[in-house]
Amino acid sequence: MNTAIIGGGVGGLMSALLLSKQGVDVTLYEKESYLGGRLTFVERDGFRIDQGPTIVLLPDMFRALLEEAGISRDRYELIPCDPFYSLEFPDGLSFTKYPDHERHLEEVERVFPGEIDGYLRFLQEGNERFEIGREAFLEESFVNPLDFWKPANLKKLLKLKPYQSIHSLMSRYFRDERLQAVYALQSLYIGGNPFKSPAMYSLVSFAEHQFGIHYLKGGYASLVPILEEELRRRNVIIHLNTEIKEIVKEGSRVTGIRTEGGTTSYDSVVFNGDFPAVDPLVKRKQTRKYEPSSGCVLLYFGLNKVYEDANVHHYLMGEDFSRHMKDVFDDKKIPDDPAIYTFHPSKIDDSLAPEGKGVLYALVPVPSGTDIDWESQQEWIDGLIDRLEERAFPGLRDAVEWMEIRTPLDAERFGLHKGGSFGVAPTLFQSGVFRPQVKPYHIDNLYAVGASIHPGGGIPLVMQGAKLMADQLLSDQKDPAIKGVNVHV
Repeated sequence: MNTAIIGGGVGGLMSALLLSKQGVDVTLYEKESYLGGRLTFVERDGFRIDQGPTIVLLPDMFRALLEEAGISRDRYELIPCDPFYSLEFPDGLSFTKYPDHERHLEEVERVFPGEIDGYLRFLQEGNERFEIGREAFLEESFVNPLDFWKPANLKKLLKLKPYQSIHSLMSRYFRDERLQAVYALQSLYIGGNPFKSPAMYSLVSFAEHQFGIHYLKGGYASLVPILEEELRRRNVIIHLNTEIKEIVKEGSRVTGIRTEGGTTSYDSVVFNGDFPAVDPLVKRKQTRKYEPSSGCVLLYFGLNKVYEDANVHHYLMGEDFSRHMKDVFDDKKIPDDPAIYTFHPSKIDDSLAPEGKGVLYALVPVPSGTDIDWESQQEWIDGLIDRLEERAFPGLRDAVEWMEIRTPLDAERFGLHKGGSFGVAPTLFQSGVFRPQVKPYHIDNLYAVGASIHPGGGIPLVMQGAKLMADQLLSDQKDPAIKGVNVHV
């Protein structure tokens, strides 16, 4: 049995590992000159910094999935972040999240007196919801929609409160609007609007406290060479700089793929990319419009110093978080006073820059799917750098040796749907059974993985999606009579 995988992002790499471990003959095609997709580095003059994901959540799931794929724990190192991160508000208030429970309770009481009871309820109910979500949502695929609509499953899923937004759920726990924002903003990790994304995505903020925030030594993208080395050891064929022109099919079956070099036959094909891009490859008219996740403006810096007093992860909040979200998701305009996330891994990892130097990454959520002229926003970007210097990194401009900027325009050129950075948006009707599935269409041997595919975005969940896909493909091959029925027709 042979399989072609289109796309060498983490979903494609994990799919190749899981399938090859089960004896499937895998060939992987990647249009770029490197593997990893969004999991890659910006590299320059002896510096390197993660271009995309930075925060490792769900470490137990992460380790277990890698182990299942054949990557032992001694081949990489996860470093717990302590503190998790700090959030600084314009009025000077600063709040830090800690992994130690008692220390965090002291911080809540110090900064937000009277909010401890709400925080403890958030943890207790979050634990209950996480167990439900893990069993009924994260570990299940809905290739057959009936699996989702079973009364027992619906009863469980209703406990995740999908009819509420994350922010409205947080308002049940916390009175202070700033603390509500502190525990709602994590939906931005997957490009979702905290004021509209279903409350089940509050599991992200709960997971921070339950399982911790980790950093992968050497940078998140250092995982890619480990996966590639294992694939090559297994003689998986990898074609770089190879764009797929067509997924060839006859009737309801895929027969292979076509590149500029010609057509090659395969028993099955796995698409790893932003999902809407599969339609032209199978010459299928798109019948559904997908809402993209938020975009990002990303600033990457090579510095002549390390800010020893800074946290690895840090948030500079604006005056009005709800206004920032409205600008991004509703009004589709550049935010005047945005929240900024910063990542300064050199604080704990000296391998990322020449001796005595460091790297810094700043991210601002911005609209996707617009006609904004991102190439003419230098004044706005200068304002972001001013805020970084004034509020968190004194002397930043003098410390900068080089800087690179990426915008939704760059993301769209790379192939991300409408410039969204996290796949299709985690809205109610793009979640669970409503999200593209690992077997997306009435095409017997076409499969899909990636951030736009259930269970969704974030590296561990994309890896989990690869496992769901591999299980489905292997099950189908054992029993060709099994036909997945999907709502995405």
